[in-house]
Amino acid sequence: MPADPAVVAVVRDYLAANEIEVEEPAGPDAGVFGFALPGEKKLQTAVRLDVGPHYVAIHAFVCRSPDENHEGVYRWLLQKNLRTYAVSFAIDRLGDIYLDARLPLAVVTPDELDRILGAVLATADESFNPLLELGFASSIRKEWEWRKLRGEPTHNLEAFRGWLEAGDEPEPATT
Repeated sequence: MPADPAVVAVVRDYLAANEIEVEEPAGPDAGVFGFALPGEKKLQTAVRLDVGPHYVAIHAFVCRSPDENHEGVYRWLLQKNLRTYAVSFAIDRLGDIYLDARLPLAVVTPDELDRILGAVLATADESFNPLLELGFASSIRKEWEWRKLRGEPTHNLEAFRGWLEAGDEPEPATT
């Protein structure tokens, strides 16, 4: 079934009004919008919004599959799901981490799009560093040591400086 043209127009108008640069294919993929939301900890969150015949699906990439501590990462994600507004964490077949949401067509308004995309952005941004600490601590430590040894800048690792300099294991914030 094709996307509801009225809902497609609401989404298109919302994205334009908020000056969000969007890719929107024509033809059979009409009603699919790809864009990025700017963040602070996670500099960009890639989002795909699909207008379907019954609901709008929102998918946002958060982080690639963790290198280590899968159980700890998945536990953290499930606990975080209990405290999020309208979005939930999910993993794909490769183990990459996404945020996912569904909105019934009847509630798709500019205000609700603002709330849901705000929840996507806030959740992705506030979750990014804890997920890196839980799932990539060894890689972060190796990168830190390599940069320190060679006198390279460490500014993009500043969020992890405390546990790196102390030689501790990271203790991500609880959900």
